[in-house]
Amino acid sequence: MACEGGVKVAPIETIESLMREAEALKIKLEDERQKLNDVTLASVADRLEIINYMNIKPRRTLKGHQAKVLCSDWSPDKRHIVSSSQDGKMIIWDAFTTNKEHAVTMPTTWVMACAYAPSGNLVACGGLDNKVTVYPLSLDEDVTQKKKTVGTHTSYMSCCLFPNSDQQVCLNLCVDRVKEIISQNFQIDLFLKYK
Repeated sequence: MACEGGVKVAPIETIESLMREAEALKIKLEDERQKLNDVTLASVADRLEIINYMNIKPRRTLKGHQAKVLCSDWSPDKRHIVSSSQDGKMIIWDAFTTNKEHAVTMPTTWVMACAYAPSGNLVACGGLDNKVTVYPLSLDEDVTQKKKTVGTHTSYMSCCLFPNSDQQVCLNLCVDRVKEIISQNFQIDLFLKYK
């Protein structure tokens, strides 16, 4: 072996010998993989029972929006639905009877997001008006009388939800074409007095 600058240099190997060594290593690797495989994917697929398609059919049709519905959310009681649409309305529905319980006209069209609070007593909505508005729900009074705008932003709101409690609203805002998830704590205790 030759020595250059204190480093031993092996004799020049041919490309053919390196190719043979690479092929031998590939074969050895495949043999090791086969030892770990107990069955082929095709044999596993043959043993599975066929999954029938789900038989989904409409149970109720809720009619009331004049434009595309952009968002909807089920209440925790599994009976009510809140929906928002491009017609600028947010509607609270009784899904069993298909009746509208509340219809709120928003200051802008394109109400892009709506969500029920975990208690089912509040709904939040917003969209191209750059605001998050929270409404306490009661059948006694007009919900628009007690609304609270809890956040105003520089860009539109595309999604909202109450992650854990009625005290926190999580927003998905589009700011300079980059979506950011912003979690904001708001004092919504005032609404609890209206119940």
